[in-house]
Formats: sequence, structure tokens, C-alpha cells
Amino acid sequence: MVDPTGPDRVRLASAGGSALALLAVLAAAAIWGPDQARAEVQARAAASARLAPFHSCGELIRYARRHLPKGAPGSGEASPQRGAEGDTEQEAQGISSGPGPADSSRTNVQEPGIDEPDVVKTDGNRIFAMGGGRLHAVEARENPPRLLSSVKLEGAGHQLLLYGTRLLVISEGVPSPAKVPETSVPVGGSGATILTQVDVTDPAALRVVSTQTVDGSHVAARLIGATARVVISASPRAEDPRGARLRSRAAGYLPSFALGTGRARGRRSRPVVDCRSVRHPSRYSGLDTLTVLTVDLERGLPAIDADAVMATADTVYASPSGLYAATQAIPDRGVAETTAIHRFDTSAPDRTEYAASGSVPGSLLNQFSLSEEKGVLRVASTQVPISVDPDPDRRSESYVTVLQEHAGKLAPIGQARGLGRGERIFGVRFIGDRGYVVTFRQIDPLYTLDLSDPTAPAVLGELKLLGYSAYLHPISPTLLLGVGQDATPEGRALGTQLSLFDVGDPRNPVALAQRPIGPASSSEAEYDHKAFLYWPPAQLAVLPVAFTSSNEQPLFAGALGFRVDPAAGIGEVGRITHSLGRFPEPISRSVVIGERLYTLSETGVKASDLGSLSEQAWVPFPPGAESRPCGRRPCPPDAPDAVE
Repeated sequence: MVDPTGPDRVRLASAGGSALALLAVLAAAAIWGPDQARAEVQARAAASARLAPFHSCGELIRYARRHLPKGAPGSGEASPQRGAEGDTEQEAQGISSGPGPADSSRTNVQEPGIDEPDVVKTDGNRIFAMGGGRLHAVEARENPPRLLSSVKLEGAGHQLLLYGTRLLVISEGVPSPAKVPETSVPVGGSGATILTQVDVTDPAALRVVSTQTVDGSHVAARLIGATARVVISASPRAEDPRGARLRSRAAGYLPSFALGTGRARGRRSRPVVDCRSVRHPSRYSGLDTLTVLTVDLERGLPAIDADAVMATADTVYASPSGLYAATQAIPDRGVAETTAIHRFDTSAPDRTEYAASGSVPGSLLNQFSLSEEKGVLRVASTQVPISVDPDPDRRSESYVTVLQEHAGKLAPIGQARGLGRGERIFGVRFIGDRGYVVTFRQIDPLYTLDLSDPTAPAVLGELKLLGYSAYLHPISPTLLLGVGQDATPEGRALGTQLSLFDVGDPRNPVALAQRPIGPASSSEAEYDHKAFLYWPPAQLAVLPVAFTSSNEQPLFAGALGFRVDPAAGIGEVGRITHSLGRFPEPISRSVVIGERLYTLSETGVKASDLGSLSEQAWVPFPPGAESRPCGRRPCPPDAPDAVE
């Protein structure tokens, strides 16, 4: 156990004004170690300052051209012709999980009341699911369940958000040909994000209402009430090698969008934000533009607000009043890696406003590495020694850093350090005033942390086991269910494993049960929490699982159900497959509606008995096919059990 009063805890008192700024510098010194030069600490502190807005399109263009990659068209220092900035500024002006029946499940999300996009949504009576590039509506309360209608949607990688009778579909596409001249040479290029509004008032006649196509790749989205916020990252689109047409226009550096009605995709390009709405760090960190679109699902498309910073985003986390975008900064030679974090204020439902920026040492695992509680942000990160580090004894180290917003900065006010030296974070979960961090290299230490005093986060307990838990799910106030991998004493992964932890006494966490699923097994739930389902009334955990042989050919692909009981342990209830041909179709999601468990794959939806997981009905995709209960025609055969 780590001594919470020892040197592995950094405590900072709250302060205001310049005192807090001084504490931020001192905290940075404590975080990065005494071996870092004072100039480096000050540079990091400066990088954490509130981002500055561009005052004109001319300023934005000069900033972008100054930092274009060497050799890229337009990277020269020739000034644009007089009057070009004024024209550019005029052109650049423009637009700046719901309730349901108690006997049905919803998307497994990080924070209660904050929905996340997924390939399936339900209102408790009907299932809306993607399969084969089409949106399908399935009546789930009837016996047998049946397909109501389907509609083809543009793009790929579709993700759904449902509010009442409106679906917002987020998909990946390609930029409209009208946006990029044929003679242009891409500098970056990040595709396009297609937002599609679908009216599901009549599920038997799904109707595409409108689309909004935005430059850039979809990073994440969240839904609170009727307000959706979509995070998009865009690279500079192009430079014209024949002249200064794009070089002297902000359109070459800022994302644009196009509107369409029905299934028709718009071609007229308009800027997402104007130049003066974009902020940038004082220390250059790239030319990508990170845009947060605010969409009112009661009003529909287009987005009613947009806010942007000149930064990238790898990880997005949302609280009820804030949205955080984090990206790992590329370390300079001799400087440790850090992660920059930008906070947007989302307290108003009709707008999003940039609020503050900060940084933590090392890199983040995923969105569960961040958590806001009582006005402070807790961040779990791992710092790995850089390759040029002269000290061979330095090892990786993990931290939990607490940041507080003040005067445009996310300033560190406390830190627990020394977690898993020589290891990396593989799983993390923050729940109220408690934190749970899993590190792994050969042995899996589960650390429990007390976060009740944000200025003095402390490690309370430690539990060491073989393997690791990559996803931690609270099934009661004192119980955690982990999904991860079993492992040998040498750290070699053996296959998916479920672990049940009693954390009622945080100073003495206990492993109540471990259930290896089988050798050469893996589960999507290990890295995508939305693939995991826990249904408390039946103490039922369901997750997709695949078994592979030595030549990586699938022996089984489907969903496994487990009864989780603190006294009896973890017992398998049954296995579900969607096998229409020689090989089983992977199952991606599961949903509870009434007394049925529905599982989803690209080929269809299967209804199974919630108690035994025995098959009841099969609703095949693509659209137009009729549903059939077992017995009318042979149901898809079950795949053979995994070889133990």
C-alpha cells in the first residue's frame, strides 16, 4: 500500500489571482521533477494559459502560413495583395440519454444523463439500429418482433443519438467536390462529417429530413436533453499551387459546411466559424481546427452555434456543464510528454463557449481518464520516459492530477503520483469521491484513491492480481465488475476475463471472483464500453466475445451472458450467435426490452429469453425481409462452443 502521507502525494492549497498562478508553476515543478529546467516549467505553464482569439482573418492567415510544413504550397512569406484580408473576412463571416420505460436498457455511458452516440438506440419500445449502411426500425414489444422499415444513409461508420422522435446520425464522408478546387494540393486532409436528421415519428416510414456536411473527422459527441454537441477535427484543406487564391483566404484553413434537404446533399460551402471566433495557443501546437457544433434536436439542423480552437483532440469527456477535449502534445527534444486539455462551457443549452486550457504530464488512456466532480477535473495519466532520456533508471509512472479552472487556466491544485512505476494505466474509473486505477505490465494492481480533498488526492489501497481489467463497471456502491484479460506471471495475455471487486473498504479492496472466459478470446467491451451491458434486475452481464485459433480463424463469435452474484461468483448463463452461413457473424451490442434480450449484428437482431438466453425470434436485415420466430423456419444454428 502507498503511504498517503508520504512523498508520493502533492498537496496544494486553493488560492486566487497571482498566488494561484505561482502554485500552478510549483505544481508543474513537482509533477515534472526537479531535473527539469525552470525555463521548461515556465514554458509549460505558459502553454496552459487561456487561448487567445484571432482578431482578424489576416492575423489567422499569417499565423497559419508561418507554421505551414516546409515545402507545402503557400508556406512562403509573401504577403497577400492589399484588400485580400478584407474580402476574406467578409467571406468568412457565418454561423459561428433520454427517459424511457423502466424495463428497458439504454446505451452504457460514462456519466448518467449524458448520452453518447452508438450504432443502436431504443425508446423502450422500438429499436433503431444500423446494419449494412441502412437505418432499421424494429418493433420490439410485439410477439414476434418485426422489422418496420429501413432507410439508406450516406457515409460510413454511422452513430446515432435519439431525442424523442428525432434521430441525429453522425457518419464519415468525403468533402463535397465544390469545396476543393481540382488544382489544389492537400496540406492535411481529414475527410468530412455528415450529420443527418431522421424523423422517426412513424417508425414504419423513416424519413430523412436534412443533412449538414462539415469538413473534418468526427471525434465524439454528447447529448444532454435536446442539445447535442458534436466535436470535429479538421486539417487545412488545400493550397493552390498556381497562385495566392487560397493562400490569402481563410477558407483554405478553416472548416466549411454545406446544407442539404432530404437525401440531397448540399454543395454550397459556407464557413463553420468566422476567424475571430477561433482561438489559438501562444505556443504553436498545430494547424488543425477543433470545432464544437451545438445542435438543438428540437429545431433540427443546421447547428445553432459553433466554437473553435486551433488544436487537435484525441479524447473527449463531458460533464453536465463542461466539455473537455484532450490531445497528447508532441514532446520537444529533452522535454517530457504532456497532454493539453481544453474546457468548453456547456451550461447554456443553446451555445458552447471556450473557457480554459491546461495540461497534465504524460498521456491519457481514454475518456474515462477524465472526470469532473464538484467543480474540479480529475485526470489519470501515464508518463513514459522519452527515448533520449539520459537516466536509464527512470521508469514509467502514473498520476492522478486535480485541476481547477481560474482566469482561463486549468491549474493543478493536487496530485497523487507513483502509481504503477514501470507500468501503464490499462483501466480507470472515477465515481464520486473515489478513483480506481488499474496499471499493468506483469501484475495488475488495482489502486483505490480518496479524492474527497481535491488538493490532496491520496492512494488508499492496492490489490495485485494476474492480468488486468481494461473496463471497470460499478454494479453497486461497493462492487466493481472488471472486463479485461487474464495473463501469465510474465504478463502474457491469455484471454478475456471478468473480475468482481469489493471496494466497500477502499483501504482493503478484495477480489470476490474471477472468471476466465477461455484462451485466445477477446471482447470489444475491453476497449468500447458501449459494447457492455449490465442489467441489475437480473444481475446479468452481457458482452460480445470472439475466440480464435492459432491461425486466427474464428471458432466462435457472439455474445456471452453471465450472472454476477457477490456470494455465488460469476456464472455463465448462455451464449448467443448470429450464424447465417459458414462463419458466425460478430455481435456488437445487446439491449434489454421487457423480458427479452436483443442482440445486434450487421445481419439482424435476435430476441432471446432474458432468463435463459434461449432464442425466441430472428429479425433479419436488410430491409424488406420479414421477421420470423423460431419454429416457423430454422433459426440460425449456434456456433460450436469454444475449445477450452
